[in-house]
Amino acid sequence: MAPARKAEEKAAADAAAWMFNVVTSVGIIIVNKALMATHGFSFATTLTGMHFATTTLMTIILKMLGVVQPSHLPLPELLKFVVFANFSIVGMNISLMWNSVGFYQIAKLSMIPVSCLLEVVLDKIRYSRDTKLSIGVVLLGVGVCTVTDVSVNARGFIAAFIAVWSTSMQQYYVHYLQRKYSLSSFNLLAHTAPAQAASLLLLGPFLDFWLTNARVDKYDYKTASSIFIFLSCTIAVGTNLSQFICIGRFTAVSFQVLGHMKTILVLIMGFFFFGKENLNLQVVFGMIIAIVGMIWYGNASSKPGGKERWGHSLPTNKTET
Repeated sequence: MAPARKAEEKAAADAAAWMFNVVTSVGIIIVNKALMATHGFSFATTLTGMHFATTTLMTIILKMLGVVQPSHLPLPELLKFVVFANFSIVGMNISLMWNSVGFYQIAKLSMIPVSCLLEVVLDKIRYSRDTKLSIGVVLLGVGVCTVTDVSVNARGFIAAFIAVWSTSMQQYYVHYLQRKYSLSSFNLLAHTAPAQAASLLLLGPFLDFWLTNARVDKYDYKTASSIFIFLSCTIAVGTNLSQFICIGRFTAVSFQVLGHMKTILVLIMGFFFFGKENLNLQVVFGMIIAIVGMIWYGNASSKPGGKERWGHSLPTNKTET
């Protein structure tokens, strides 16, 4: 009875973590879209720096309250993580600007096979045939939903390549560092958020000026836009934390597969907010395929042999006190 109860508790915790990530991720998409489209705040990199600054403030408060315990993360590991994470943020922004929406979506889809490759090469993970087929079905379904016009140029391809690999490496590193150094999600955020905040707030204004030809210090900060910036930063704390929680529990590949459920939810919300013209037969068909693939992936990867490590286990360095 005890093992069954433990399994039920783990399933409930997994579902709660995933719902936390979905709610915060969809929420921040809606708020940022309003902030950028309605209020003209187009400084995406600087805004991300503000997100991490707010997250840093949260971790400082939690440390003072004793919720986050002291831990250790070697400086070289921290620097590698920050480099991957910042290249991911900057690469995604530039990829979206230089590529068509269709190719941008294809690039995002390619993160799943890249994450799989990283797990196979670095963690010696072996996938069953059903697990690999289910991932293919998810990719097909999301592709049918989202990929429309596809055009690419040399610089757009390079930006997308950097974005895909840096994002995949950053998500792999979240899981890797939590396991190796026995870090909780709060601990890892406490180490990484200040470094990301400092680097992005320094780099962001210059990069945003290059991308938009507008200066963040010249923006007209009105009451409405300031409220949306505050909301975006507040929700981002939950988004950053929930990403670390989910990757720590599910691994980067599962996070990517389940992450496409957010794409489906955004499409459905678009239907409710903007009308039936945003939901055609192709989109509905793609949604059905993607959902079937996600259910299949969940069943296949959880079965014995569905996804297992065939090499040596990762050594851990328990430094938390």
